[in-house]
Amino acid sequence: MNRERRFRILIVVDSYPPVLGGSEIEAQRVSAGLIRRGHTVHVLCAGGPPMPAVREWVDPEGVPVSILARNSRGRRKHWMFALEAALELWRWRDRCDIVYFLMQGLQLAIGLPLTRLLGKPTIMKIAGSGVIPLMRTSRAGRLELDWMRNWKTPLLLLNDGMIEEAMAERFSRDQLVWMPNPVDVDIFCPRDEGERLAWRVEHGIRADARVVIYVGRLSQEKGLTGLIRGFADASRQTPEGMLLLVGDGLMRSQLEALAAELNLSPEQIRFVGRVPISEVPHWLAAADVFALTSPSEGFACALVEAMAVGLPSVVSAIPANLQLVDDEVHGLTVVWNDAGEISGALVRLVRERELCRSMGAAARERAVANYSMDAVLTLYEDLFDKVREKKA
Repeated sequence: MNRERRFRILIVVDSYPPVLGGSEIEAQRVSAGLIRRGHTVHVLCAGGPPMPAVREWVDPEGVPVSILARNSRGRRKHWMFALEAALELWRWRDRCDIVYFLMQGLQLAIGLPLTRLLGKPTIMKIAGSGVIPLMRTSRAGRLELDWMRNWKTPLLLLNDGMIEEAMAERFSRDQLVWMPNPVDVDIFCPRDEGERLAWRVEHGIRADARVVIYVGRLSQEKGLTGLIRGFADASRQTPEGMLLLVGDGLMRSQLEALAAELNLSPEQIRFVGRVPISEVPHWLAAADVFALTSPSEGFACALVEAMAVGLPSVVSAIPANLQLVDDEVHGLTVVWNDAGEISGALVRLVRERELCRSMGAAARERAVANYSMDAVLTLYEDLFDKVREKKA
């Protein structure tokens, strides 16, 4: 790598794997990818379970992490993390070229004025759709938005809907940067039929089942009641269908009760629970269709992972999903929480195997071309060049 192209990046993120979520997974993937490309990366994050009970840690991907506010809980933890992160920013002032705030919060409100005082190039990424209007409802959020707008801080966004939200807050268009989350297309990739069947046999899934899979939190914002109701309706027409819910969350018992109410048997729906990250590609590859019918997303890592594996999808027609899935090309789009539409789309993909194959191939092609680690890391390096050049 050209010496001038090397960067020292300090990433400030409230939570980090083994905490699971789109922003957390992105932080780890981007950090590890930049390190592999010869850059220096250090992460500052908050502690507490399930994080390791140490202050300095190197994660399984080789990323050095400082775990702050390890003994605080509740609102006090947010304040302690913000204050300790600010102290670390001061300590790292001569050892970093760029400060990257990934997620909003008190750490941003305290950190932005400090990085400006230190003259450090700073970028910030918004975690998802609806976050910018929500920030405007709190005093700290209003300060963060006003400072970023007035100080021309590059604001990284995930989809066109978020760009519209930022424009409504009077951010200039040239300040807004589209920055998707990356996927490792070598790990998330199609598997041969023997491997798919072996995984099914090992986990008690019928070889002849047509498997619809959801991967993510079992929480209200994911629209899972509509998905389960739609699947229940579809299952009356396609008894070979099976729904796997991979993940856990506060809604699990409620969703299990709904499945029982709809007379879905264990052969038709399975709550797999939380699995190690390393298993997710295998669960996806063992499936036939991916489903994500949530009302709002920033950038669905699980969806682009499924596309990289070569799965067609049934997705809600929201900006975050529509930038990934073209209707009738990479999958089928539906109105979120509309059980009838969801059912119709599932029936079609469960029955039409050739359509699934062609959509899955198109989905894989799009994921590799636009959202691979190489593609996204190049976007980051180009942005780092611009912000460093601007500060010079």
